[in-house]
Amino acid sequence: MQKPLTLGIAGLGNVGTGLLELFRVHKDRIDARAGRPIVIVGVSARSRDKSRGVDTAGLKWFDDPVALAKDPSIDVFVELIGGSDGIAKAAVEAALHAGKHVVTANKALLAKHGVALAKLAEEKGVALDFEAAVAGGIPVIKTLRESLAANEVRRVYGILNGTCNYILSSMTDQDRSFAEALKEAQDLGYAEADPTFDIGGFDTAHKLAILASLAFGTEIDFEQIYVEGIQSITEADIDAANDMGYCIKLLGVATRTDTGIEARVNPAMVPEESAIAEVWGATNAVALDADFCSSLLLIGPGAGGRATASSVVSDILDIARGIVMPPLVTPAKSLKPYRKAKLGAHHGAYYVRLSVYDQPGAMAAIAKRMGDRNVSIESIVQRRPRSTPPGMPVRQKPGTPAVVVIITHETTEEAIREAVDAIEKDGKVSERPQVIRIEKLGEDEVI
Repeated sequence: MQKPLTLGIAGLGNVGTGLLELFRVHKDRIDARAGRPIVIVGVSARSRDKSRGVDTAGLKWFDDPVALAKDPSIDVFVELIGGSDGIAKAAVEAALHAGKHVVTANKALLAKHGVALAKLAEEKGVALDFEAAVAGGIPVIKTLRESLAANEVRRVYGILNGTCNYILSSMTDQDRSFAEALKEAQDLGYAEADPTFDIGGFDTAHKLAILASLAFGTEIDFEQIYVEGIQSITEADIDAANDMGYCIKLLGVATRTDTGIEARVNPAMVPEESAIAEVWGATNAVALDADFCSSLLLIGPGAGGRATASSVVSDILDIARGIVMPPLVTPAKSLKPYRKAKLGAHHGAYYVRLSVYDQPGAMAAIAKRMGDRNVSIESIVQRRPRSTPPGMPVRQKPGTPAVVVIITHETTEEAIREAVDAIEKDGKVSERPQVIRIEKLGEDEVI
């Protein structure tokens, strides 16, 4: 049997402790499939004294992750610290410079510095693997790097953040407000105390930036992604979607077009009968459209210590078997510059929710603003407050804005945004209009 492959693990949070537990339970299985022993020799974390529920006896402890990354006793540095800069970046760079293989679950680091790190790994002839960085336990990175390597991928999209999907699912299934659903997600550990990174769409955007690079052979460019979160989604939006046969999901979408790449993160109404609409709770889903392989949909746990640790081990097994490939599939020096497509070119129908003041001519003015931008209206409905029993007429208190929902025919993103801006400036509405894309997700539909 070959000599052992030695590991140093930096970061003992949910994923790090999950990794230690996975080796405890399945060490013999892992070694057998690797064809050689895999041994954890060192660990690093903020506190030595913290109780983590796993045994670290016999492991060399490093207070400094950079020292662990450079230590001669390890072959593979496993970075589970997190963060786009700081100690995580310093430790990964130190490991690569020292000729160590690196396995990371750090999507923020890769979204910001992935191209530079890939170049360094290739120069040193070592692996930089990151299956766990996107969609937790779903093997989407390997699918793009290996299974679809011969295909031209036209589009990648999906539900990439379990926190947002849990909140939207809870609002739909449990009839909760956004605030109630967010608190529930925090109580269950799905959302951080400061949930901005998740609910603002930035976590999804980091993951989408990585997937777009792998899919299209371009440099990673997180800054070019249009990002819209779920903070503005209300019970009124959930009810309207349900009445129309849709549900609301936060989607990350990257599409190859003739003019460049359209990459965006935004809430969308998807048909209730679509496969992606059936993805509930903290689960993730990634869809891939390729020319020779048609459409693939991968569904599974998008987070959690055990699922993510499983993906980390899959990368470690590749290294143990001697598999080292360009981190971003295409060699870093051959990656094409990211070219952004014009977002406004998207065609589709839209849901627009308005809080309209009870003023003469208000609706006529709104309709005119839509018409001025060639936005054709399919329907206009005054939504019933939840407090109004079915069958009873909708009555507004004097001075209270009426909730009006407009569904448009197919139009462009640019046109609908310009119309909404004009409506808001006219002062006929009490708050910023809510705009949500309606995605048909049919076989011939392009998101």
